[in-house]
Amino acid sequence: MGILRGLLNRLGLTSVEATRSPIRVFLLDDDKRRHEWFTKRFAGDDLDIAETVAEAREYLSGNHYDAIFLDHDLLPEHYNSETNDDENTGYAIALWLASRPDLQRASTIMVHTRNADGAMRMVEELRSAGRQAEYVPFPLLAQKIKNYWHR
Repeated sequence: MGILRGLLNRLGLTSVEATRSPIRVFLLDDDKRRHEWFTKRFAGDDLDIAETVAEAREYLSGNHYDAIFLDHDLLPEHYNSETNDDENTGYAIALWLASRPDLQRASTIMVHTRNADGAMRMVEELRSAGRQAEYVPFPLLAQKIKNYWHR
């Protein structure tokens, strides 16, 4: 069977796709629609979802994640707000992770919020602590996920 498969592969008559092992993914977001979106994108992977800073700290303290996705604005009153309520936003988690170099060291961190200013503050904090972090606007996130974790 190996010879036949090899011949078919050389002739381009078979599909050669490598599948990846499941990964552990963490999402901090208050939007239920995004929960569903991430659940579909990471079907077959282990996905943990937190809606609050407290839940996020609990998950991130007790588990290892390959990928961490952070939203900035976690409460409806944060949307389009000029007030700083950093303790209840994804920024609090960025600061918390930045101050704990032993946690989630190898994780890829993506900030996917609509709040570009908040996202850049989060990424700056994480990068200054030596973390691999980037801001990916939500409309571009599907392609970024596909590039990183193609299934």
